[in-house]
Amino acid sequence: MGNETLRFEEAMSKLETIVQKLESGEVPLEDAITLYKQGMELSAYCHGKLQDAEKQLISIIDNEGEPTPFNPATGQDTNG
Repeated sequence: MGNETLRFEEAMSKLETIVQKLESGEVPLEDAITLYKQGMELSAYCHGKLQDAEKQLISIIDNEGEPTPFNPATGQDTNG
């Protein structure tokens, strides 16, 4: 499908369009199967992008430019 070149927002928009088409119930079965497969691929792509973003955000840079572990559950660095 070439998802590697898609931006997250574009992939989400395409996924939303697919969901709307499938929910309408007016799509022939063969097309619905194809749309479902495309939707699953887009969903996996978006999930991966979100995981990558989370990994980047979990480590913050302190005033000295050193990476500091960050606990997203508490909103604080883990060093103190």
